[in-house]
Amino acid sequence: MSSESDPSRTSLKLKLQIITIVSSTFVSMLCIGMTLTVLPPWLAGKQGFSAVTVGVVISAQFVATLLSRPFAGQLADRLGAKRIVMAGMAGCSLNGLLVVLAVTLQAQPLISLLILLFSRLILGVAQGMIGTGSLSWGIGLVGPVHMSRVISWNGIAGFGALAIGAPLGALIVDLGGVGSVGIVIALLALTSLAMAWRRPASPVIAGKRMPFSRVFGRVAPFGLGLALSSIGYGVIATFITLYFAAEQWDHAAWGLAVFGISFIIARLLFAGSIGRFGGYPVALVCFGVESLGLLLLWLADSAVMAMAGASLTGLGVSLIFPALGVVAVNRIDAASRSAALGAYSVFLDAAVGVTGPLAGFIAGHAGYSAIFLCAALSACSGGALCLLLYQQSRRLAATERQAGQDTDLSRSSPAER
Repeated sequence: MSSESDPSRTSLKLKLQIITIVSSTFVSMLCIGMTLTVLPPWLAGKQGFSAVTVGVVISAQFVATLLSRPFAGQLADRLGAKRIVMAGMAGCSLNGLLVVLAVTLQAQPLISLLILLFSRLILGVAQGMIGTGSLSWGIGLVGPVHMSRVISWNGIAGFGALAIGAPLGALIVDLGGVGSVGIVIALLALTSLAMAWRRPASPVIAGKRMPFSRVFGRVAPFGLGLALSSIGYGVIATFITLYFAAEQWDHAAWGLAVFGISFIIARLLFAGSIGRFGGYPVALVCFGVESLGLLLLWLADSAVMAMAGASLTGLGVSLIFPALGVVAVNRIDAASRSAALGAYSVFLDAAVGVTGPLAGFIAGHAGYSAIFLCAALSACSGGALCLLLYQQSRRLAATERQAGQDTDLSRSSPAER
C-alpha cells in the first residue's frame, strides 16, 4: 500500500515535513534565548556598562528583526525560502563567533561593546530571515491547505526554544564562561545549516510580485488585530514576575510558565480548528478568552487567581497569530506569499517592542495591575476589529454569490427561467 493511500502514513509524512522545517526556527530562537540570559549580566556586571547601554545592545536585535522581515519576505519570494533560511542560519553562526571575539577583547570594553552590538544586529537580521523563510518554506512544501498548522508549529518551536534557551545559557556559562555560549551558538547554527542543505526546497512561484506597499496595505487590518492581541503577551512576559513581587506572592516563575504551557497546549490541540471553522471565528473566541484572562490578572487577589489569568491569556493568544494570518495571507497572490508573511509578522514585533516602555510608564503611575487592565482593553479592541472584518468579509461573499447567481440567470434560456 502506498503512502498516498494510507492516511496515517500520509499524515505522519506531513508532520515530519513541518517539524524538519520549523526546526530552523527552534535553533535560531534557542540561540536568542541563550544570549538574552547571558549577555545582560555580563555587560552590566563584569564590563560595567549602564542599564541604558545594555538595553540598547539587547534591543538592537529586535529592531533589526523588525526592519528586516519585509525584505526577507520579498527575497524569499524571488530566491526561494530555503536559501533565505540558510542565509539566516549562517548569520546566526557568525553572531556566535562575534560573541566569542567580543569576550576575547573584553579588556578593551568599547571595542568589545561595538563588536557585540554588531553581532546583535546580525542576529536580528538572521532571525527575520529564518522566521519568515521557515513559514514560507513549510507552506510551500505541504501546501496552503495546511498553512495554519505550519504557523502554529513554528510558534511552538519558537516559544519552546526560548524556554529552553534561558536555563541552557546559564548552564553553559557556569561550565565554560560567556565565550563558550558563542561557540555553542556557532556550532548549533552550522549544524542546522547543514541539515537545511539536505532538505528539499519549496518551489519558487512564478508570477508578478505585488509591490510591498500594496501587500502591507492588504495585510495591515489583520496585522493590527495581531498587534492588539500581542500586548497581552508582552505585558505578561515583561511584568508578571514584578507583579507577583509587588503583591508579595510566591512562585512568580510559574506565572510565566503556565502562560507558555497553555500557549503550547492550545496550539497542539486546536490548530486544526482554524481549517475546520475558519480563521475569523477562531480568532473571535481567542480574543474573548484572552480578554477574560487579562481581566482575571487585573482583579487577582492571590497567586492562584493570577496564574489562572495567565493560563487563560496563553490559551487565548495562542491561535490568534495563525487564525488571522491564514485570512491575511489568503488575500495575497501566491507569488507574494512570503512578503505577506513578513509584513504580517512586523505587527507582532512592533507590538512587543513598544509594550515594554508603555506598560512600564503605566505601572509607574497606576501600579502593575493597571497594565493588565489596559492589555485587556487592547484585546477587546482587537476582538471588535476582528468582528468588523468578519462582517465585511461575509457581506462581500454574499454580494459575490448574488452577482454569480444573477450572471447564471442572465445566461439561461427563457425555458430554463
